[in-house]
Amino acid sequence: MRNEDLNNGAAGFQLTTKDLRLTTAVVFAYHNVGVRCLSVLLAQGVDVQLVVTHRDNPNENIWFESVAALAALHGIAVITPDNPNDVAVVEQIRALQPDFFFSFYYREMLKAPLLAIPKHGALNMHGSLLPKYRGRVPVNWAIIRGETETGSTLHYMTEKPDNGDIVAQQSVPILPNDTALQVFQKVTVAAEMALHSVLPELLAGRVQAVKQDLSKGAYFGGRNATDGVINWQQSAQEIHNLVRAVAPPYPGAATRLLGKPVRILQTLVTGCTVSGERPAFYVKEGKVYAICGQGVLRIVRFELDGAAMSAEEFAGQYGTERFEFSI
Repeated sequence: MRNEDLNNGAAGFQLTTKDLRLTTAVVFAYHNVGVRCLSVLLAQGVDVQLVVTHRDNPNENIWFESVAALAALHGIAVITPDNPNDVAVVEQIRALQPDFFFSFYYREMLKAPLLAIPKHGALNMHGSLLPKYRGRVPVNWAIIRGETETGSTLHYMTEKPDNGDIVAQQSVPILPNDTALQVFQKVTVAAEMALHSVLPELLAGRVQAVKQDLSKGAYFGGRNATDGVINWQQSAQEIHNLVRAVAPPYPGAATRLLGKPVRILQTLVTGCTVSGERPAFYVKEGKVYAICGQGVLRIVRFELDGAAMSAEEFAGQYGTERFEFSI
């Protein structure tokens, strides 16, 4: 669905010229999508009264930009509550009487008392082409499941995640060897484009949102490091999809070889077929390969026992025989 397709749905509200100049918003945001979409609001003259964001977790790999830093640059007040639905936080936000809420990759669900505050609605930017891949880590799930396209969707918020009426969408391709980071970078641009294109009409009350057909998608939960353990009985394509979905800055796909932990960081599908062979790791003509349940992967980058290792280094230490994985 594209912006030009959003022609049906409930009639939008109408704001006066004075309201348009003074449109106010409270923004819940984090991560790169939060930074870029907050930038769009500021560029288009929205009066952002307050930014609600997260404190960075010291146990998390913080590879993304800071919403708090952007807000500070523009002199916008910032709060970082553990729970935005706490009564004190709700009352603090209610006192601002904002026209809109915008949620850009904020990680907590907003409950009914909060969602009832903005005069003209609360909108969320989600990293998929809704109704597909509702829920957590949609980019990673789309790659794991072999999708060739994803994108960003701006939609009205309800208490149920990612099921509100759609305001704008922008698609991007997923190429066969794209990693989650590369796709996430595209999705960030898609979010910026979708918001930038629709915001003037949204603020003027001329957008007509489209109801989602939830039967055309499904909800997906979060993932953790154990979900990145490779099942070598799967096909080469399935394992390749997992590897690129959890490649750095995510934890990487994990396995064990020679009794040691291995991280598989980059692969290519070779197109070779095998029959009746057990999954195994080997070096041939200066390249590393893995026999899978179906097909063969070329392993471009990997770490053995925490250290990056080339094909030549592995062959020099262990030879070129086949080594079975611990499954």
